[in-house]
Amino acid sequence: MNDQQSGNEREAYRCGYREGRRMGGCTAALSQVVAIQPAVRHLKVLYIPQGFAAIDTGVQEALGQICSSCAIGTPATMLADAEAQRPDLVLVMNGLHVFPADHLEQVQQIRALGIRTAIWFVDDPYFTEDTALICQSYDVVFTHEISCLPFYRDQGVTRVHYLPLAASTRIFYPRRVEREHQHDICFIGNAFWNRVKLFDYLAPFLADKRVLIVGGHWDRLTRRDVLERFIRPGFMEPEETAQYYNGSKIVINMHRPTDPGLDNRNTHQLSAESINPRTYEISACGTLQMTDIRKDLSRYYRPGYDIETFSGAEELKVKLDYYLKHDWERERMAWRALYTTMQKHMYSNRMEELLDKAMA
Repeated sequence: MNDQQSGNEREAYRCGYREGRRMGGCTAALSQVVAIQPAVRHLKVLYIPQGFAAIDTGVQEALGQICSSCAIGTPATMLADAEAQRPDLVLVMNGLHVFPADHLEQVQQIRALGIRTAIWFVDDPYFTEDTALICQSYDVVFTHEISCLPFYRDQGVTRVHYLPLAASTRIFYPRRVEREHQHDICFIGNAFWNRVKLFDYLAPFLADKRVLIVGGHWDRLTRRDVLERFIRPGFMEPEETAQYYNGSKIVINMHRPTDPGLDNRNTHQLSAESINPRTYEISACGTLQMTDIRKDLSRYYRPGYDIETFSGAEELKVKLDYYLKHDWERERMAWRALYTTMQKHMYSNRMEELLDKAMA
């Protein structure tokens, strides 16, 4: 056996040992979760997905558990679907991007049938130029962004509620993964300019690490000389994303900026205070997450206990270095995050709250 083969075997052993220890801790954390079976409501809901598989899967599964009947429609045929199904509630996800030009006309005709309508905005506040118009056509409006509540009230919406996002445990959960999915540090998301600045700064530190960066527009980087080999351009499906979350020692979460312009339609210049779905999804995989700080974060996680935070690139670099060298502290925090997420931040929790408010 040559030295390279021997080194490869030692590395495989270390990776296998780490995976076994991580999964053992995840199993122990999950055993502490108290499962509460939600009561089935005698409601018929028609759900109109947007095509966000990570969110739609969780919502559909939760509605299927909670409601006596849940049908799935499409943005293009929501009126016809409502006429055929005659539900108690039509719930629309987001109402953006893939919805047809006559979307709001269809909503008005659904309401004319005596069917209640609700929409859940999960891209706030990045497209408020559009949602300012959409919100006025629905009976009930939900937003995952707490700063948008007064904004929608100012648009004349009388029934608007804050509803945070969650994790779909059908997609995001602890699992063993192959060596190809294992990295020291992972980031999955598009290259908004704040993220570009962060990774350009981190480039010298990342140079000798096993790193994965996935998403679009990473040609914006200045330090491609260092980071190019880490980049996988384009969109990654949620199932594959979950594999890489599971395989990474640390996953970075940096929220997108809210500035109006090329990446956003937010000329109202609303601030962003609430956490993104990635916050829940990374934690649901039993992996340490390092996130920038949103005002709403401490409602859902405890920084320094079940999630780690950073306020700037230098602080992130210092903490990355620390937790890569301290396996036990890193893994314990990740296990606590897993417990918190599975106990409190499932889509079944959110759909119960949504239905309570939508049908009140």
